[in-house]
Amino acid sequence: MSLIPVSILTGFLGSGKTTLLKRVLSEAHGQKIAVIENEFGEENIDTDILKTESKEQILQMSNGCICCTIREDLRETLQLLAAKRRKGLIEFERVVIETTGLADPGPVAQTFFMDDEIAESYLIDSIITLVDAKHGNQQLDDRQEARRQVGFADQIFMSKTDLVSEEEKNALIHRIKHMNPRAPIRSVHFGDVPLSEVFDLRGFNLNAKLDIDPDFLKEDEPDHSHCDHEHGHCDHGHDHKHGHDEHCTHDDHEHGEHCKHPHHHHHDDDVKSFVYRAERAFDPAKLEDFLGAIVNIYGPRMLRYKGVLHMKGTERKVIFQGVHQLMGSDLGPQWAEDEKRQSKMVFIGIDLPRDILEQGLEQCLV
Repeated sequence: MSLIPVSILTGFLGSGKTTLLKRVLSEAHGQKIAVIENEFGEENIDTDILKTESKEQILQMSNGCICCTIREDLRETLQLLAAKRRKGLIEFERVVIETTGLADPGPVAQTFFMDDEIAESYLIDSIITLVDAKHGNQQLDDRQEARRQVGFADQIFMSKTDLVSEEEKNALIHRIKHMNPRAPIRSVHFGDVPLSEVFDLRGFNLNAKLDIDPDFLKEDEPDHSHCDHEHGHCDHGHDHKHGHDEHCTHDDHEHGEHCKHPHHHHHDDDVKSFVYRAERAFDPAKLEDFLGAIVNIYGPRMLRYKGVLHMKGTERKVIFQGVHQLMGSDLGPQWAEDEKRQSKMVFIGIDLPRDILEQGLEQCLV
């Protein structure tokens, strides 16, 4: 039996998670979906969907979808669903977990790695984060969990963009890209998203992701973590095409000369990302030791990290990723004859010591 894909839906309070979820549940897509809801949220799936007098934890809906509310922990709910499915008592093809607006998606994602029984039945497809364009800046300023949700995301949907100016929207996109350069951002209106952009994104699929997502670590990846504001130029580390950094275009959003955008530099968010590249191959043993040590010390602050690596001793790409302290790697496809062999890694986390990571990684090169 193939693994059941799981989407984790997270997002700021009032960002429209429930609207998106209702649409997913009620649309005639012919898929049977089990929705698991964290009960202590401010916004439960509206009672018109879940109107039931019974105390039963699992509710079958008319279109074959299933809703359940977590009263115990997530693990027990997932085991219960899988057991009922195996016995043919209920039918579903995928699971959506809606976390509360204040939740950190990390422990939810870790459940699928740490528990063998869960890992035998389920596979995380992706973490989707909804951001409210109108209140997003304020929420990112005020709440670390909002910043963490952005850092964890494989896909970001921005709601309520009709309530803000184009400039405000672009400034928020710019800010989010600093935190998480690997999640595509898409504006949505009242939860109106094609299901192909919600499901089967394979954000956690090691092999597929780097090949199918052109936005992930593309050659002109923004790396704005050390903008030299005083001297008026951005060392973005990516604008190879021009040979100078007069206009580092990114995301079709022109910075203008020397990045003189007042709104870009207000926020020194604690969730940041940086990209590391190397031409020389990694020594596998050294790299494993170093990453193990780093994850041991900084794991709780490391939200997502991912890379495609050029390793000594193999003709294949090595693809690795992690969430907090949990890290995995996989052999990917062979390097093509004409392909430049280089390692690219992205780290997203809370106040990660970039210099320590970079120096350590340099020392792991052959």
